[in-house]
Parts: sequence; C-alpha cells; structure tokens
Amino acid sequence: MPKSRIRKKDDFTPPPVKQQNIKLTTGRRWVAPLMLAMFLIGLAWIVIFYVTSGDMPVESLHNWNIVVGFGFIAAGFVVSTQWK
Repeated sequence: MPKSRIRKKDDFTPPPVKQQNIKLTTGRRWVAPLMLAMFLIGLAWIVIFYVTSGDMPVESLHNWNIVVGFGFIAAGFVVSTQWK
C-alpha cells in the first residue's frame, strides 16, 4: 500500500494586534458625589431619629423616619448603577 504524503504545517502567525482607543467618559462626574451624598443623608436621617428619640427630623412621621432614611440609602444604590 502506498504511503500518503506528509504535509508540512505552516508556522503559526498571530493575528494582527488591534489598537483600541479607550475613551473615558467625563459626562458622569455627578454620579459618585450624588451617590455618597444620598448614603450620608440617609445615614444621618436615621442617626438623628434615634439620637433625638423620635423628635427629629420630622416628628409627625414617627417611625416612618426610618423608612425615609432607608429610602435615601436605596436611592444612593439606584444612582450607583449609573457609575461607569
């Protein structure tokens, strides 16, 4: 039976390297300060409520002041999704 021809393999040539231009967006500089502000406002709201035994920040809300504080913190998390 005849032998088959042995094919010579070509040397590996890596694909050409593409230059990627990394563009930093500067249009979202407001995200980090707003996010931190919302976190701090929410934390301060809750701390003030507990330190003043419910007399401040809004006395008529009673224990709903805790919900308002956590609402600010949640809003901070919502704003953080816009951070790139």
